[in-house]
Amino acid sequence: MNVANLFKNSSTPSDREEIKRLVKSGDVRIEQIVSHGQPSPKGYWYDQPTAEWVVLLRGSATLAMAGDGRIELVAGDFLLIPAHLKHRVERTSKDALWLAVHFQEGPAAPG
Repeated sequence: MNVANLFKNSSTPSDREEIKRLVKSGDVRIEQIVSHGQPSPKGYWYDQPTAEWVVLLRGSATLAMAGDGRIELVAGDFLLIPAHLKHRVERTSKDALWLAVHFQEGPAAPG
């Protein structure tokens, strides 16, 4: 069994966001995302076919959500982005570290 640490990143700051797939099983994909201050490309909006639960583990960021305005995030903040909700990254700190879980949304579980 291999043990890894999300906070020990061997990468050096670059001009590209780094996405590392940690787990893929069925409809679930878990990724580590390291941002070095990059926003989404100008005019680009993500429109993903799956829901994305994302937590900002380190740093700060600003997301823009179509129809909902801007959301400021600090370390520890998380949110669920429903499938096909257009969104973009407006700003990240140079040390932003994310954990993203992509999955197919299903009916709500009974309470």
